This record gives sequence, C-alpha cells and structure tokens, in this order.
Amino acid sequence: MAEKIIVRGGGDMATGVVQKFYRAGLHVLILEILEPTAIRRSASLCEAVYDGVAKVEDIVCRSVMTVDQLEDRWKAGEVPILIDPSGDTIRKVKPSAVIDAILAKRNMGTNKEMAEITIALGPGFCAGKDVHAVIETLRGHDLGRLILQGNAKPNTGIPGEIGGKNEERVLLAPAAGAVTAIKQIGEIVHRDEVVFSVGGQAVNAAFTGLVRGMIRDGMIVTKGMKIADIDTRIDTNVNTISDKSRCIGGAALEAYLYLRNQFGVDQ
Repeated sequence: MAEKIIVRGGGDMATGVVQKFYRAGLHVLILEILEPTAIRRSASLCEAVYDGVAKVEDIVCRSVMTVDQLEDRWKAGEVPILIDPSGDTIRKVKPSAVIDAILAKRNMGTNKEMAEITIALGPGFCAGKDVHAVIETLRGHDLGRLILQGNAKPNTGIPGEIGGKNEERVLLAPAAGAVTAIKQIGEIVHRDEVVFSVGGQAVNAAFTGLVRGMIRDGMIVTKGMKIADIDTRIDTNVNTISDKSRCIGGAALEAYLYLRNQFGVDQ
C-alpha cells in the first residue's frame, strides 16, 4: 500500500513538491484554503479548488469534499485536493509525512506532532523544533539545501532575480479592492502598458515581457498584495513547473527519504 503524503498548500512551489512525490509512487493529498491566491495559476494545482480539476504537466488534481473520496482519486491516478486550512484532515488520514508548502514566511500551525516526518519550505520554521527538516527556498547557492537544525535564510522582501529583473518584475496592488486583469497569463505586455487595475487604479508594466503570473480576475485583495509577475524571457513556458519549484520538490523528496531511513519509519 502506497505511503500517504499530505502537502499543505497547492501553489506553484507546492506543485513541484507534489510532482516529485507523485512520480515516486506515493499517494499525495493537498490541503488548501477556501480561496487560494496563487499568481502562477497555470502551473498551480490549487486551481482545482475553483475549477474542480486542474492539470499541470502529468498531474491531474481533483477537488474532493471528504476523506472518503481519497481512495477513489488515488486509484484513478489523481491527486486529490481538499479545503482544510486548519489541517484537521491530518489526524484522519495519518500520513507518513506532512509537508508545509504554504510559503507564508511564517508558521501557520505545522508541527512535529502531525506526522512521523514533517518538512517545511522556507523561512518561518526551525528544523529540529517546529519540524524535522526545512528546505532552503532563497535563490542562490543554497537553494534546495536540507536544513536539519536551525532556520532557512530570512525573507529578504525582495523577489529573486529572473531574467535580470527582481523587484520590478513583481506588480503589487496599489490599493485594496477587486482585481481587473487587463493582460492574461502567457500574453506579451509592453513597457508602460496597463497590466491590471485594482479599485480603478491602473498598474503598468515597468518593462516589456511575458505575463508569467496573474491572480484570478475579480479577486478581492489588500494593498501591497502580489498581483502579477512579468518575465523578460518571452519564450518562458508559463504552463510548466519552474526550475526553482523542481529543485525544491526534489529536495523535499530527498528530505523525506533521508528522514525515513534515519527514523526507521515503516513503509
């Protein structure tokens, strides 16, 4: 019987994690919030919360309402996703591992008591105290490094550099209100063109590039919230898992296998 893995969060980084465990033959369940706010939606399995089903590369993710539906989805070769921000499902499923891939830059409640193996992505967790292992998520030499004691590097507040751009590639909400998307994921936007508006306030592109990510149209957001992401590399495939996500996903699988061997966890 395949081991069960619960991944908290279904955004683009979490999707890279899910793919690695899925391809390793494990049964994966995603736990999400009621209204996920992924930017790279075309590469995020959490879109199944809204649409019922989402497909990223070779993974089909389907929304379920109860734990009774999990086995059917796994037998169908799919990844189920369940709305459960508090993680109550964890006690019912009793997974071999819980992976916090929320990337909230703070701990939203994940702890070592949730499973025999607990892993978290990025800052906000202390390995050896909150969870068994932390994965470094900051771009650079240590990206994907396993941390078994201590913390990941703190959040810099500056987006990682992609295509020679960092802060200017990420567009934020100028005010609170509803988002109106002018450009869609995969479209080319030129410098000074309007990309989206919030509460009637337009936000323009700082340079010409490809819309790599855009929050769902009509979503109510707060001022300063990340809304869109533009990439100078106009040949980027917006529908596939990113290099960073693949690296982090592989690191999470490595962490799981390493800890399983260290702890002697039953398969």
